[in-house]
Amino acid sequence: MSQLPSVLTILVTGASAGIGRITCQRLASGKHRFVLAARSADKLTELASELERAGCEVLAVPTDVSDSHALTKLVEASIQRFGRIDVLINNAGIECFADFDTLTFEEIQATVATNLTGAILLTRLVVPVMKQQRFGRIINMASTAGKHGPAFGAVYGATKAGLIAFTQSLRGELGPCGIGATAICPGFARDGGIYDDIVRATGRRTPPLLGGTTASKVARAVEKAIRSNPPEMILNFPALRPVFLLRDLLPRVGEKIILAATRKFLKRAAASRNAGK
Repeated sequence: MSQLPSVLTILVTGASAGIGRITCQRLASGKHRFVLAARSADKLTELASELERAGCEVLAVPTDVSDSHALTKLVEASIQRFGRIDVLINNAGIECFADFDTLTFEEIQATVATNLTGAILLTRLVVPVMKQQRFGRIINMASTAGKHGPAFGAVYGATKAGLIAFTQSLRGELGPCGIGATAICPGFARDGGIYDDIVRATGRRTPPLLGGTTASKVARAVEKAIRSNPPEMILNFPALRPVFLLRDLLPRVGEKIILAATRKFLKRAAASRNAGK
């Protein structure tokens, strides 16, 4: 694996709020160059100003990751400004917790396009740049929902599982080219956007057995992933990896434990979403 440059050019999608914003703020101490992408131009401008005050060079590009033409323009603008892309953080995502048979085709397609297809297409555009550099890091923001598909989150879980498999394939193919890839799998992240929206809608936090993490811990994990290129990082307290291992050994027992911890909370999230339609 090629040596990590001291100053990185980092492209972050979903940069305007939550995990994306907090990750940029944490990485700013390295005086890196940032390409910020999100749909909210105003929030991007605000974050760009903050990072510039911290001594970073910043390019803000309002982008809808579900639009392939917008992704092409994003990469072209990045190369025109900085000449390289060292780190791609595929962070943009939307939630889709609902009774599956209440989802419209448009909602399903939007979730897949934003959470999975957009990340794949953007990575496809960035990999040739990284190959030419002989260096790159691809960080895919997956979820514990991708490790075991959640009740009332079938489409969301499918997109996150897809990101995990995508990351595994990239590692096998691109490692010899100096390009690493990591899937980061947070539980419900406080101050991270989606979880906070569910809490506001339901008035309930996750049960103790399910737990969660924070956006700040996710940001620290991204920083570590850039340095050390691990295959996967599961972020949750209490730890969920032993539960996933149990599920693999004893599928029915593991499934019952996971459903006992998650189903009631996620059913409330689905009900609040349906009520808000």
